[in-house]
Amino acid sequence: MSRFRMVVALATIYMVFAILLNSVGTVILQSIHTFGIDKPQASLLELFKDLPIALTSFLVASFLPKLGYRRAMMLALCIVGGACTLMPLYPSFHTTELLFTCIGVSFALAKVSVYSSIGLLTRDKAEHGRLTNTIEGLFMLGVLASGWLFSAFINHADPANPSWFNVYWLLAVLCLGTVVLLYGAELDESAAHGEARLSIGQAMREMYRLMMRTLVYVFLLSAFLYVLIEQSFSTWLPTFNNEILKLPNAMSIQMASILAGATALGRILAGQLLRRMHWHTLLNLCVIGMGALILTVLPLAGHSPSTAPTGWLEAPVAAYLIPLIGLLMAPIYPVINSVALSSLPKPTHAAMTGLIVIFSALGGTLGSRITAIVFASFGGIHAFYFSLVPMTLILVTLFLFKRETDRAGTPPVLAPEGAA
Repeated sequence: MSRFRMVVALATIYMVFAILLNSVGTVILQSIHTFGIDKPQASLLELFKDLPIALTSFLVASFLPKLGYRRAMMLALCIVGGACTLMPLYPSFHTTELLFTCIGVSFALAKVSVYSSIGLLTRDKAEHGRLTNTIEGLFMLGVLASGWLFSAFINHADPANPSWFNVYWLLAVLCLGTVVLLYGAELDESAAHGEARLSIGQAMREMYRLMMRTLVYVFLLSAFLYVLIEQSFSTWLPTFNNEILKLPNAMSIQMASILAGATALGRILAGQLLRRMHWHTLLNLCVIGMGALILTVLPLAGHSPSTAPTGWLEAPVAAYLIPLIGLLMAPIYPVINSVALSSLPKPTHAAMTGLIVIFSALGGTLGSRITAIVFASFGGIHAFYFSLVPMTLILVTLFLFKRETDRAGTPPVLAPEGAA
C-alpha cells in the first residue's frame, strides 16, 4: 500500500509539472497579446524555464540523496506553488519570467527525484520500463489538460484581457494538494545512500565519468535532438494555429492540445508494439513517419482560409493533422531513457538523470529559440520544416545508441502489461 501511494504521488507531481511546463506555448501566445511583445522576446520564456533546469540539475543531481528524494519533491512544489500565487497578484511579463525560472528550478529537483525514485520502487528492467512509460504517459495527459485548463480562463471576446492569470490560483492549490499527498507517502531511499557520501568534486567527476561512456553521450545526444523537435512543436503550435491557420486564441490552444493527447495515446500503443518488435526498429519507423507527416501536411497549411474559423468543424484539416506527429514522437523519449537508466547501477541514477535533464533542457531552449527566429523571419511553415534537420540527425544517433547497447549487453526494452 505504501508503494502504491508513492507511485501515485510520483504520477501526480509529474502531471502537475506537465501542466506548468507545457503552458509555455500558451503563455507565449497570451503574452504577445496581453503585453504587446514580439516573438523573439516571448521565446525567452523557454530560456527562463530551461536554463534553470540545466543549471539546477548540474548542481544538485548528485546531492539529492542527502536531502531525500521525497523532501526534494515537496520543496519543488512549494517553490512553484509560491510563484503561481504571484502571477494574479502582480501580472506582468517580468513576473511571468520569474514564474518560469521557478518552474525550471523546481522541475529539475522533481524530475531527478522522480526518475531516481523509479529505480527504488522497481525490481528489474522490465518493471522499470513499465513504470517509466506509465509515468511519462500520465505526463502527456497533464499536457493535454494544460491547454484546456488555460483556455477556460481566456476571455474569448478579448484575448488580451489579463483574466487568464486567474488560472494560477487553481495551480497553486494543485501544488499544495500534491505536497500533502507526498507528506503522507513513504519511500525507502537506503539503496541510493551511496551517493550521499560524495563531495562536490566527487559528484562532478561522477557526472563527467558518465559522460565519457560512449553509450551515455550517444544517448544524451539522442535525448537532446528529441527534445529539440518536441519543444519546437509543443511551444509554437498554439501560435502557428493562431497566425498561420487563423484560429481564435482559445481555439488555437485547444487544438494544440491534440498534440498532447496524440502523444499519450502513442505511448499506450507503443507499449503494445514493443512486445512484437525491437525498440530500435520502432523508433526508426516513428522518426521516418514524422518526416513524412511534415512533408505531407505543411503544404496543406499554406492554403488555410483567409477568414478565422468560428468552430472546430470549420478548422482547416492541417489543424487536425499536424498534432498527430505526437503519435510518432511518443515512444522515443521514455524508451531511450529506460534503456540508458536500466543499464546503470541505482546509485548513479541521480547523476545520470541530472545529465538527462540538462541535455533535455538545452535541447528545449535551442529548439524553441530557433523556431521563434525562423517563425518571425520566414513564417511558421518554414519554422516547422526546419524540424526535418534534427529528425535526420536523430536517425544517426539512434543507430549509434543501439550499437553501444548491443556492445554493453543491454537487452531491448519490452513494455510489460499495463505499459503506457
